[in-house]
Amino acid sequence: MFMWIIYAFASAFFAGVTSILAKCGIRKTDSNVATAIRTIVVLLFSWVMVFLVGSQATLSKLTGESLLYLVLSGLATGASWLCYFKALQLGDVNKVVPVDKSSTVLTILLAFFLLHEEITWQKAVGVAAIAAGTYLMIQKKEGSVRKSGKGWFLYAVLSAVFASLTAILGKLGIAEVESNLGTAIRTGVVLIMAWVVVFATGNGPAVKKVPKNELIFICLSGLATGASWLCYYKALQDGLASVVVPIDKLSILVTIAFSYFALHERLSKKALLGLVLIVAGTLAMLVKA
Repeated sequence: MFMWIIYAFASAFFAGVTSILAKCGIRKTDSNVATAIRTIVVLLFSWVMVFLVGSQATLSKLTGESLLYLVLSGLATGASWLCYFKALQLGDVNKVVPVDKSSTVLTILLAFFLLHEEITWQKAVGVAAIAAGTYLMIQKKEGSVRKSGKGWFLYAVLSAVFASLTAILGKLGIAEVESNLGTAIRTGVVLIMAWVVVFATGNGPAVKKVPKNELIFICLSGLATGASWLCYYKALQDGLASVVVPIDKLSILVTIAFSYFALHERLSKKALLGLVLIVAGTLAMLVKA
């Protein structure tokens, strides 16, 4: 009965790993190029799953309305990815990820107005905790100098906004569509959008100059993303968007842990308190889920 919750937690794990792998893959590689390359991997992964479960047979049952929502969801995802990986390239993982995960707040509001999902007092408390925690985590460490400026923050905020739209549109788009097929279709939209951006910004020649070690990380992040998406949209199809999204945002724990050991990024006491608030707020939303 609650398998969708397990899928949501699996999505969170793979999403957390994705951020670290992606960060390792964009040290010298342009973020838009990296996004376009990894989307190829995600697309291949998605269609392999479609044929493994036999959902290609349901293509003929796809309605125009579902297709429209899937396309719009794909465009929102593409925009979110481009902004997210640009933010990761400019800022620390420990600061970018909390801002991106704050999309939970907007998602819950959109789910209330568009999907008529109830906002309980637990969710209200959770939203407040997540907002406060995010604020604490992005504060500059005392005595430190910010090297990357504030450019990363704008991209992180835009990533969060588009991620919220992705969740709602995705929920509407897979209401009557097998989740693996829905994921594959919307990934195709993301792929087209990502490569259009690469060539529109004149970064086409940079594709051939991607370092091999970074290419490996980019491809691995694509595989992790594919796994996360498949679990995420299966959870969305069977469960509540206002519950699935908060669980997925727990990927911040995986990301912070990996950033500590792999990238040697440290949390200040204030940021640690912020992380506790974000996790507590997320768990509060799961009460009576």
